[in-house]
Formats: sequence, C-alpha cells, structure tokens
Amino acid sequence: MYDAVVFDHDGVIVGRTPFDTLREAAWNAFERQGVSDPDLAHVDDVAVGVDPATLTDICERYDVDPAEFWRVRDQTAAEAQIAASRAGKKTPYDDVDVLTHLDAALGVVSSNQQATVDDLLGHFGLAERFEVVYGREPSIASLSRKKPSPYYLERALADLDASTALFVGDNESDVRAADNAGIDSAFVRRPHRRETELSTQPTYEIADLHDLVSLCGRTPVDSR
Repeated sequence: MYDAVVFDHDGVIVGRTPFDTLREAAWNAFERQGVSDPDLAHVDDVAVGVDPATLTDICERYDVDPAEFWRVRDQTAAEAQIAASRAGKKTPYDDVDVLTHLDAALGVVSSNQQATVDDLLGHFGLAERFEVVYGREPSIASLSRKKPSPYYLERALADLDASTALFVGDNESDVRAADNAGIDSAFVRRPHRRETELSTQPTYEIADLHDLVSLCGRTPVDSR
C-alpha cells in the first residue's frame, strides 16, 4: 500500500527521555557557557520545546551568544541521552523487530538531535534497517524546522523517492507534520499516550508497530 514508511524516533522506535535528564543537560549547557546559577524556569524553557525567539531572549539575559549556546545545549542533550542508552535507561521497544516484515522503504524523522538518533540506532543495531535518517542539526534554524513543520519529513520522502508514504508517530505534531507533507499518518498509542486526546485525526490509530503489518507487511507474523 505504501512505497515508504517513516518513523518518529523517541516514543516510537526507542523509549522517551525523562524530562529530568533533559533538564540536567540544559543546566550543564548554561554552566559550560559560564552561567553558574540560571533561573530554573529558563533551564526548563531550553530543555524542551523552545522556540527561536524565546531562546534569543534568554541568551540575551545571560549575555551569551544564542547560536553557540544552542550548539552546546544540543551537545549536552545528546551526551545525556547517549549515556542513558548505555545505562539501559533508554532502549528500543520490543516490537521493533516487526520492521523486518514491512514491505516498504523505511526511514526515520525526528525532532531530536541528529547525533542522538544516529548514535542510538547504531548502538542498538537498527541503523541498517533504515534507508534515510533525519534529526535536527545543532542550529537555531532547526528549531523552526521541527514537526509539525514537514521540512525534515519532506527531505526524507524525496530521498526515498516515495509517491505514497506513511508517517508513524506518537505525538500530535507527528500527525500534523504528515498532514502538512500530504501523506498518511499512524498514531501509536504507546502506554504514555493511552489517554491522549488529539485535536487532529490520524489516518490510523495503532496499538503498537505490529499493527503496521496489516497495512504494509510482507509476510504474516504472529508476534504478539
């Protein structure tokens, strides 16, 4: 049914990163820039979901260069997540083996750092399963390219030369990115999304990745 299936990374292929881990990484970024006691609200702002205007305003308050600060912040966040993977605290979901049964080109598009995604896929022996992998580059511009922007998704689809594609994610922003790219979406109701209410409807709602076999599987599998 699909030429390509593209996956979000965190919350779909591997587990999500606890907020406290990202908060500590953000604090370390401030310290590496010579800010020893940042406002915790500012630390939380840059830990997850910051936009370019807010980032610039925060950096001006501490008299640090926004571009350099964000490069360091992405570096500390990547280091923290890589360390979590080595400690067994950030691991693949049990159903990722079903990827071998999908009859389509596979890709990954993530709002996480490219360095993080590349390292974790390689560490867990998953890199060769995907023909294309896009994460964010460590630049302020990348913040405006995150989902629901279709920027990285469209780049992946172009690389895969896909005329029909499915994007699999666990966030509403994933569904919106698929809509913005003009492709179908599958929302995975992982345990952390069991009660999530969406304001936009995906093409499919699936319990886990096994459900993809009925949409684009190569052979029947009984893996439940």
